[in-house]
Amino acid sequence: MQKRRGKKLKRQADFTKGKIVGPLLWFAVPILFALFLQAMYGAVDLMVVGKFADSTDVSAVSTGSQMMMTITNLISSLAMGTTIYLGQKIGEGDRKMGGEIIGASICLFLAVGLLFTVLVPVNAGALAGLMNAPEEAFDRTTEYIRICGIGSTVIIAYNLIGSIFRGMGDSQTPLVTVMIACVCNILGDLLLVAVFHMGTRGAALATVFAQVISVVISFALIRRKELPFAFGRKQIRWNGGIIGRVVKLGIPIALQDLLVGASFLIILAIVNSLGLVASAGVGVAEKVCGFIMLVPSAFMQAMSAFVAQNRGAGRYDRAERALWYVIGVSTVIGIGMFFLAFFHGDLLAGIFSNDAEVIAAGADYLKAYAIDCMLTCFLFCFIGYFNGMGLTAFVMVQGIAAAFLVRIPVSWYMSRQTPVSLFHIGLGIPCSTVLQILLCFGCMAVVKKKRKSVYFL
Repeated sequence: MQKRRGKKLKRQADFTKGKIVGPLLWFAVPILFALFLQAMYGAVDLMVVGKFADSTDVSAVSTGSQMMMTITNLISSLAMGTTIYLGQKIGEGDRKMGGEIIGASICLFLAVGLLFTVLVPVNAGALAGLMNAPEEAFDRTTEYIRICGIGSTVIIAYNLIGSIFRGMGDSQTPLVTVMIACVCNILGDLLLVAVFHMGTRGAALATVFAQVISVVISFALIRRKELPFAFGRKQIRWNGGIIGRVVKLGIPIALQDLLVGASFLIILAIVNSLGLVASAGVGVAEKVCGFIMLVPSAFMQAMSAFVAQNRGAGRYDRAERALWYVIGVSTVIGIGMFFLAFFHGDLLAGIFSNDAEVIAAGADYLKAYAIDCMLTCFLFCFIGYFNGMGLTAFVMVQGIAAAFLVRIPVSWYMSRQTPVSLFHIGLGIPCSTVLQILLCFGCMAVVKKKRKSVYFL
C-alpha cells in the first residue's frame, strides 16, 4: 500500500528544490496539451459548423463562443486564487491546509456556478446585443449563449478541478479531464451538426453535454486518487477566512481577464458592424489565435504554480531564474508561430471555413495577431510570475490599462479609416501588449529594489 501511495504522489511536484527547466517544462507540457484540447471545444464547433452549415451559423457560433469564452476565462481566473493559495501553502510545508482550501473553494464556486446558471440564460439576448451580433445571426447567437449558459455550473466545476490539481503540482489529471471532454464534444458535434444538421443549437448542446460527462468521470477519477493531505466531506464547508484569501488573490485576476476579454468583445463588436463576412472572418481568426497562444498560456499557468510554491518556501531567487529561462524557451517558439500566422494565415483560416471571402478576412486579421505572438512570450511569463508571487493587483492594473488606453482606441481609430483593413484594426492588440511588457519590466525593477516589502504586501 505504501509503495502504491508513493507512486501516486510523484505526480504532485515539489518545485522548491532541484533543477528548474526540466521539471518546469515537464509540468508545462500536460498543461499545453490540456489547453490545446480545451481550445478544441470552440474550434471543433466552428470547424464542423463551417463545413456542414452556412455563414450565419459560423457567425453565431464564433460570436456566441467568444462570449462564453469570456465567461469561462472569468471563472478560471477566479479559480487561480485557489491555485496560488494552495501552491503557497504547499511551498510553506503546511499541507494540512490543503483539504480546507479545496473544500472552501468547492463551496465558493458552487455558489458562483448557480448564480451564472440563472443570469446567463436569462440575459442571453442582451449579451448577444452587447456583441453587436449581425442581424442575420442574432437569434442563433442568443440561442448558443443561452444553451451554454445553462451549463455554467458544470463549466465552473470543470475549471476548478484543473486549478486544484495544478496548485498541487499535478498537471496530468487536468489533462485527462480535458481529454474526456474533448472527445465527447467532437462526437457530439459530428452527430448533432453533421448528421442531424442542428447547426448552432447542435454545437452548443454538444459542448454542454461533453462537459457534463467530463465532470462526472473526473470526480470518479479524483475519488480514486490519494491526495497529499486529508480531504473528505467534513472539509467541504464555507470557511470565510480561506474564501476571503482565495477571493483576494483571484478577484484581481478575474477582473483583469473580464475587462480584457470585454475589450476583445468590443473589438469584435466593431468588426461585426462591418458585415457578416468580416464578423465570420475575425471569428475564424480568433479560433486560430486560440491555438497560437497555447504555448505562452501554458507557461503562464506553469509559472504561477511554480512561483507560488517557491514564494511560499522563500525561494525568490529560484522563482526569478525560472522566469528568464521560460521566457527564453517561449520566445523561440513564438518566433516560429509568427512566421506561420503572418505568411500562411490563409491556410490556417481555411481549416475553419470553406468561404473564400471569410478565409481572406481571417488571414488579414491574423497578421496583426502574428506580431503579438512574439510579444506575448514575454508578457504571459511575466503575468504567471507576478500571479505566483501574489501580486495579482498589479496584473489587474496593467491588463486593464493596456485594454482601455491602447487596444480599444487603436482598433476603433483604425476602423474609421478608409479603406477599412482588418489587419490595421487588429494592430491594437500588439500595441497594447507593448505597453503591458513595459509595465511588467517596471514592476520587476521595483520588486528587485524593494523585495522584502513588496513580496509580503
